Parts: sequence; structure tokens; C-alpha cells
Amino acid sequence: MTHSAPQTPADQSDYAVGTVLADLDRLADRPNRGVVVDSPPGAGKSTLVVRAAAHLARADHSVMIVAQTNEQVDDLVDRLATRHPDLVIGRILKSGGSLAERLHQHANVTGAERIDGFPRSPRIAIATAAKWAYIQDKENHWPWAIVDEAYQMRSDALLACAGLFDKALFVGDPGQLDPFSTVETERWTGLTWDPLRNAVDVTLAHNPDMDIRRLPVSWRLPASAAPLVERAFYPFTPFVSGTQTADRQLRLTTRALNPDATDRVLSAAAETGWGYLELPGGHTLRTDRGIAAALAATAERLLVRGATTYCDLAPPPVGRFLTPERIAIGVAHNDQAEAVRAHLPPALRTITVDTANKLQGREFDVTLVWHPLSGRVDASAFHLETGRLCVLLSRHRHACIVVARAGIRELLDRHPSNQPVHLDVPPKFPDGWRAHQTVMEHLEAPAHRVASD
Repeated sequence: MTHSAPQTPADQSDYAVGTVLADLDRLADRPNRGVVVDSPPGAGKSTLVVRAAAHLARADHSVMIVAQTNEQVDDLVDRLATRHPDLVIGRILKSGGSLAERLHQHANVTGAERIDGFPRSPRIAIATAAKWAYIQDKENHWPWAIVDEAYQMRSDALLACAGLFDKALFVGDPGQLDPFSTVETERWTGLTWDPLRNAVDVTLAHNPDMDIRRLPVSWRLPASAAPLVERAFYPFTPFVSGTQTADRQLRLTTRALNPDATDRVLSAAAETGWGYLELPGGHTLRTDRGIAAALAATAERLLVRGATTYCDLAPPPVGRFLTPERIAIGVAHNDQAEAVRAHLPPALRTITVDTANKLQGREFDVTLVWHPLSGRVDASAFHLETGRLCVLLSRHRHACIVVARAGIRELLDRHPSNQPVHLDVPPKFPDGWRAHQTVMEHLEAPAHRVASD
């Protein structure tokens, strides 16, 4: 008897998650060390973590969950406690810390600085990787660990807590930014235990028999964005948008009497999901005042024109007015973020303005992006990094507007990828040069590109 492949995005997603849960059951009594789940942006990684943790707990397994930041930990605790109020959940706190205010509403959640400090032994214990490193493995052991955002976790952080568990489920997005360090790490390049490599790559280097699964649907990215993001950043891990073109709409309820370039790029973004505002070319300082002012003005005009979004969260005909809290402006450097904030009027200071590193994992209705290569005289490895551009272009549910100075394609042609090749270091493809070329080819199409007046 043969089973037909799932047809709808929801069916594909359910099938993929079901396969992962079946893997957890299958591996319970086998020597395999676990499963890796690769995910595109907005595919429901946190939902999978919650479902997998509850699944293992109900199968009478104790589970430790490793997240990378305290905000991620609190989000997972909140989701778990809400969906599964019968499971005892322990939030391991930093020294002198206390439960976040939003977690006090859950009777099944307790906090403690040590495992032996919980009034009830938790079935699921959650903490950051940094906190797990201080838990003594001689006194505590778990049959299963779930590592959330595993591609953001450095391998040395995994090594610090690897003695606490037998098997692991690694969940993460391979297209996001790699872990980074402020110290020189060339001495370890090419080694299987390179501390700067992410936890997944190092685990697979030592456990090549681990199963690798993929989540095939992005529920965040609209149908206008998923094909470009897949083509530019995930050529070997195909995925689809969970929605059709008609399911997500952005409308400008107020007409522009004398449309300028800002109005035209907003219209392009509302109609196609992408807008590219191209300022006159030229080499500029990193904190280009022209780009900063254009980003702030575009965000302000978007709100002035009464932008309204329609989707499953706010279906037509009512929809939802776009508010500053649902807009993000993404940049490459902290000083660029400060430059943009300086141009925002006080009423719009609740717009999120931050670097790609700090926007990882977050979701907004509309994003505006300061292109990393705008106004530069060179294309450095930092600005060409694939993960940085991927994060910036994959935070939105409705539309993304990129602002840059003309000349990026010519800059790329003058600076082809020339990063050194190291022995025993798997090449990363697509590289930043290729990804940037693919994105610019898309943005420069007449339907998206608007030259500044």
C-alpha cells in the first residue's frame, strides 16, 4: 500500500512534524544520538520544540530544553505552559534572577537557580545554554535534550552541557547568521571540534548517521517572498509559503496627491510584496545620513497613508491598521541603527530599529532594510555574509522595502567572492556574493525598483 504525498502546505507541515515525532519514538531504544531538523524562516520551529517536548514528556521521558537567550527561554516556557497546563515545567534561573512577570500566571511553572531547588521535580527543564553549562552532570542526567535555534549555538557551548543528556533533537535555521566571536579563531579552522562552528555542524561531523529532517513550509513569509528567499539562501532545502498571494494583502487607504519616490516604492511594496528605493550612487560613510533619513521617512509615510494589513490574523473586510510596533528597520551596524532612530519623530520611536543579529527569530508585518553594501567601496566578508542578508529579508509577513544607493551590482562585479578555502571546512553554498547577486536581480525588476527623485 502506498501513501500519496501531502498536497496542501498544512498537510506537508503536519507530515513533516509527524515524521520527527515518530523519529523520537523510534530512537528511544537505539544507539543513534538524535535528529536534526532544518527549518526555513517562520516554519514553526518553536511550535515543533513545544510539541516534541510534550510528546517526550508524555512518553515518560524527562526533557531538558536548551535555548540561546533568556527571551527565547521565557517564550518557550510560556508556550509550553499554555498548551500543556498538566506538565510540570522548571525554568532554571540565573543567579539572583526571578521568573518573568508573564510566567506567574502559570501554576505549572516554577523557577529555581538549581535543579534541586524546585519544589516539584519538573518533567521539562528549560534554561539557556550558558546556564546549563553550570549544571553538574554527575548529579543530573536527562535521556533527551532539545536544542532550540541550534545553528546559533557555538559548539563549545554544546560541549559544556553535552554530558547532561543521551540523545538530542536539534532544531534550527541553517540560513541564519553563524555564531561569532570577538577573538581570533583561525587556529581551530578545519578541526571537527572548532568552537566557532555551530552546534549542528560539529555534531554531524562526529555523528554522520544522525537523521536530518526538514520543515517544508514557511508560515511567516508571504507567497511573494518565499520563492526569492528560497532561491537566494536555501537552494538545497526547498520550501513553500503556507499562504497564497490573495491570503496576504497590504493596502494604503490614503491616496497621495503628488506621489514622490517614497509613495511609489510604498505602492510597489503593497502590490508586489517588495520595494526597492534606489538613491543616487556614491561612496558614503557607514552612517549614511541619506539612507537613514530615507528609511525614517518611508516608515513615517507608510503610517501616514493608513497602511492596513489583511491576513489570517486579521481577515477582510476589517483587517488591521499597521502600527509602529509591527514595523522593523533592519541594518548591519549599531551606529546605523542609531542614525535611523535619530531621524524618527518621537511618535514613531516604538518602531524596532536593530541589527540583523538582534532581529533573528523576530517577526513583523513590514520591514525596511538598509542594504549592507549601500555606498561601500568594497564588498567585505562581513557585508557579504549570506546569513545577514537572509535575516534582513525574511522577517516580514506582508512586505519588505530595501533602501540603498545605486551601484551595488557594479560593486559586486568588482569584488567577486575571494574568501580563503580551508582544508576540511565544507564550503557554504550559496556564498554571499551569489546570494547578493540573486537578490539584486530580483529587486531591480521594474515592478520593485523606484529611483529616488
